[in-house]
Amino acid sequence: MATIKPYEISKISIWEAWKSVKKNHGSHGIDKQTIENFEAEIKDNLFKLWNRMSSGSYFPPSVRKVEIPKKDGGIRTLGIPTVKLDYTL
Repeated sequence: MATIKPYEISKISIWEAWKSVKKNHGSHGIDKQTIENFEAEIKDNLFKLWNRMSSGSYFPPSVRKVEIPKKDGGIRTLGIPTVKLDYTL
């Protein structure tokens, strides 16, 4: 008997999102989890992410705030999300 998830999120869309993150050489979030560490258990991590997102039980943690200086002397704030799913701060 197939389980119906409340949200239609394909596994392919999760995979495509992962490829985009990896291609951008993303930095770690507040969890200090690197792309390389996440990738070490990629199948399990992406399955957990898909499962939680499609079941409605995924709640993204806080983002890391980084201030980037602008050419005109101002500052642009950049939010860096986490990649790790289970962590304690």
